[in-house]
Amino acid sequence: MKIRIIYIFALLLCLGCGNDYKLTFEQVSFPEDECSDCPAISISIPKALGKAAINASINTALREEVIAILNFDEETAATTIESAITSFREAYFNLKEKYSDESTAWEAKINGLITYEDESIITLKLDSYIFTGGAHGYSTSRFLNFDKKKGQELTNEELFKNEEKFLELAEAKFRLQEHIPATKAINSTGFMFNRDTFYLPENIGYTKDGLQLFYEQYEIASYADGPITLTIPYTEIEKFVQISFPQER
Repeated sequence: MKIRIIYIFALLLCLGCGNDYKLTFEQVSFPEDECSDCPAISISIPKALGKAAINASINTALREEVIAILNFDEETAATTIESAITSFREAYFNLKEKYSDESTAWEAKINGLITYEDESIITLKLDSYIFTGGAHGYSTSRFLNFDKKKGQELTNEELFKNEEKFLELAEAKFRLQEHIPATKAINSTGFMFNRDTFYLPENIGYTKDGLQLFYEQYEIASYADGPITLTIPYTEIEKFVQISFPQER
């Protein structure tokens, strides 16, 4: 019996070993106002728990991104998510006071999730929808990549050791996905790359399926086309990434 208990304990310990590299998070939500005239604001983001530098870097970056999304008034220097929510709400009420017959209730929806994590890298994604009047709202996604060992956020340039070669691969993949002949200009089928030249988006992030390039609405196409994404498997970019090659999990 004693041997059996020891065996079961060892088995459970081994099963848990595969996740030792993962950081601990809790999902934090910011409650909406019950006011019937208030903007509909819904925010839910992960909060990294722990005192290591990487936890502070993640929480700071998420906070700053949420504040930037809600910052309708550039003159307001919000430093917390709560103050950014207040600023967003007040901007709506100020507009409603001036144009009571034309103002439509505003909306702000922000949701954060972890899209990838291994021993070295963790990537979080913020999906948001903002409506402040007009014909339609604006949806976007923002990737945040972090080096867990250095405890800091990575820039897009820091993702690659050979960005030029990666660019060539990405263009070939993009043309294949979007059915653009290799002999034709990149905008020949209706895209709107500046100077008719392919380039990487501002938004690049790790996902379970590979490195994803995320082109925002309007970035290379019309609003009606929506965001354009291209996901390249890790096995195809191993030669080009700056950091340790992330093993698919």
